[in-house]
Amino acid sequence: MARRTLLLAWTLVLVCCTSMFLVASVRAETAAQTPHFATWTGDLDGMEDRRLVRILVPYSKTIYFIDGGQQLGTAVLFGTALEKWLNETFKKTKQVDKFNIAYVPVARGELLNALVEGRGDVIAADLTITPAREEQIDFSTPLATGVKEVLVTGPSAPAVRSLYDLGGQKIFVRKTSSYHEHLTSLNADRRRAGRPEVIVEEINEDLEDEDLLEMVAAGLLPWAVVDRFNANVWAEVFDELTVHDDIAISEGGDIAFGIRKDSPKLKQALAGYVKEHKIGTTFGNILRNRYYKSDKMVRRARDPAEAAKLQALMLLFATYGKQYDFDPLMLAAQGYQESQLDQSKRSPSGAVGIMQLLPSTAADKAIGITGISDSEERNIEAGAKYMRHLSKTYVDGDHLKPLDRMLMTLAAYNAGPGNLRKFRHEAEKLGLDADAWFGNVENGAAKIVGRETVQYVSNIYKYYIAYSMYLQQHDLRQESVASHSGEETPETAGGTK
Repeated sequence: MARRTLLLAWTLVLVCCTSMFLVASVRAETAAQTPHFATWTGDLDGMEDRRLVRILVPYSKTIYFIDGGQQLGTAVLFGTALEKWLNETFKKTKQVDKFNIAYVPVARGELLNALVEGRGDVIAADLTITPAREEQIDFSTPLATGVKEVLVTGPSAPAVRSLYDLGGQKIFVRKTSSYHEHLTSLNADRRRAGRPEVIVEEINEDLEDEDLLEMVAAGLLPWAVVDRFNANVWAEVFDELTVHDDIAISEGGDIAFGIRKDSPKLKQALAGYVKEHKIGTTFGNILRNRYYKSDKMVRRARDPAEAAKLQALMLLFATYGKQYDFDPLMLAAQGYQESQLDQSKRSPSGAVGIMQLLPSTAADKAIGITGISDSEERNIEAGAKYMRHLSKTYVDGDHLKPLDRMLMTLAAYNAGPGNLRKFRHEAEKLGLDADAWFGNVENGAAKIVGRETVQYVSNIYKYYIAYSMYLQQHDLRQESVASHSGEETPETAGGTK
């Protein structure tokens, strides 16, 4: 019964992801195929040239999650502040900001490899600095110090009074986690003292701390080892959890951003940023209070009503994206940029609904759709059909790459097709490529109308990439939870970090 309850909970929590997978087969391009997210390694000066800093994140209900289309979590707060800080610190007289932050969700077990291989530039994942990790990557100045890793028990746990009671017991942890390193060190001490060792077993790399804590709360696992601050916030969500502050496998740890070795410019910049934003500063304390001293945001990440609402909308994006030959995830990202997926939104100019169209535009003979003020479905259909109309009528050139065609169509939607022509012409005058958006036509747009359209397209593209990669990781985690929930009499517990 407990297993069924847990799996039902996961179904509700992940329903938005599951529904969004219905559109996966009709996506125009995957994140790996898009130019700004190709494998790349370099230091901060190269990121400035690319105008992009990619932050690698694990999907987590505190670190990074998507709610109603919006990216949320501690990594997003840190990333948003970092983008502002970098552009203020390194500003030049340009219409287009020098740095944009984009989030790249990957499995936690892949974070270090992804960084080294160049799939991202910074890891924001509450990583504890350990000797094993320092052999592979470098770290920023610590964001938090004095980190403690503690035992958390649930209703199926046997009585445990101290660390000694764990001798002979199984604890499952990720092999790449700091928990694994610290339990291995603990066992070395126990061997020397002639005490029974903790049986350290590996658990799936795709599971986050909260996954294990939810399983512990459901009675599927007796216990888990996690960071104390994480344990405390989830104990507010699940009454069945008991945090044993006096049973710690490690104390005094440091949490920091991960960066590639031989990145002195990035490391120096992050040192300045962390000094102003670490835990203990005004910003750091606001972040801690929002995510780690209150369960409000955590409960938001688990809200089945919000997930069901997004599921219904995603079915509409899938239906009309396919019908009008436009990527459904890009449409969803556009809808979020326009209205935060809020059908009740009205603009001063008279634009309405999720896609923020004028009723007169939707009713025009080229589109021929009415009722967009009241109906989410008609609104999304009109937006998709209008995008197709703009693409086929005003974004000329069969030689355009699919991504550039999409991005220029978005620019036409925002600024008007007449302005798009001006943007491309201006790009040519500047000696740039009129058939490529990033680094080319966007500069023409910035010169003519300022930052609005540039930021509009950039935001949608980042949401699109995040949605795409987020779904891939959700699928892996759902499979992992299901596989670890299927044992009849579980003997293991775990935690990953």
